[in-house]
Amino acid sequence: MKPFYIACIGVLLIFASCTDVIEVDVPEGPERLVVEASLDWEKGTSGNNQTIVLSTSTPFFAEQKIVPVLGASVKVTNTDTAAEFIFTSQNNGEYTTSSFVPIVGDTYQLEVLYNGETYTATETLYPLVDTIEVSQSKDGGEDDEALEVNVTFQDPEGLGDYYFLRFKSQNDLLSELYYIKDEFIDGNEATFYYEKLEGEDSVDEFKPGDVVDVALMGISKQYHDYLRLLVDQYENAGTPFSPTPVPLVGNCVNLDDPNNLAYGYFRVTEIIQTEYTFE
Repeated sequence: MKPFYIACIGVLLIFASCTDVIEVDVPEGPERLVVEASLDWEKGTSGNNQTIVLSTSTPFFAEQKIVPVLGASVKVTNTDTAAEFIFTSQNNGEYTTSSFVPIVGDTYQLEVLYNGETYTATETLYPLVDTIEVSQSKDGGEDDEALEVNVTFQDPEGLGDYYFLRFKSQNDLLSELYYIKDEFIDGNEATFYYEKLEGEDSVDEFKPGDVVDVALMGISKQYHDYLRLLVDQYENAGTPFSPTPVPLVGNCVNLDDPNNLAYGYFRVTEIIQTEYTFE
């Protein structure tokens, strides 16, 4: 038996020596500024406290996924009143203010000075419905045995409104996003639901005691169109190496070098936020 034992070891060594290391060459784009500027005015608050986050894009396999931008100059101007709001660096990529004044119908312009270049973006603060109703049911989704959370609101007639509805289960990392145009709900009461179905992705259905964060925002048409592209690309994503179907560019423009565009978006919204616990 000893010769057979030695022969087996030899075969294993031969196969082990045939192992090759395959290195995947992942194309890397240029480093770009990433702008997270969501000025959300929650109903019932002054909206004075706001935060803008700046970072730079990183390669896919980089160890540090988020690289904060330090030393930038950030301000927002109300172009209707000429009021300026300076955002102060917190030395971690966050720039904050406690003096922002949100006014429905007014237009705001973001200005970021970074690496000798000026980035700007403009958004208008649109109104939002006064109230929303949040409830649960089992009859609105695909599975009449599965719990779902419902958001109902009354759309004003004839205004051409756009909405952004976000559900975030506190058991999950990612949110469920809805971009809504009032084309088919104009002037009517509208209900939207969020249901989780058990399946191949190890998704657990909602059960009593689960908590969902709900947010409804009134948004501009341009932000609605940006969200549509964002959600469509997310839902149709392939492997990490799949090419992006359409370059997703926000509303931040580089005045000094248009080719050196920024990622991210500057939005100004009125928002209703609440938390729902399933019974």
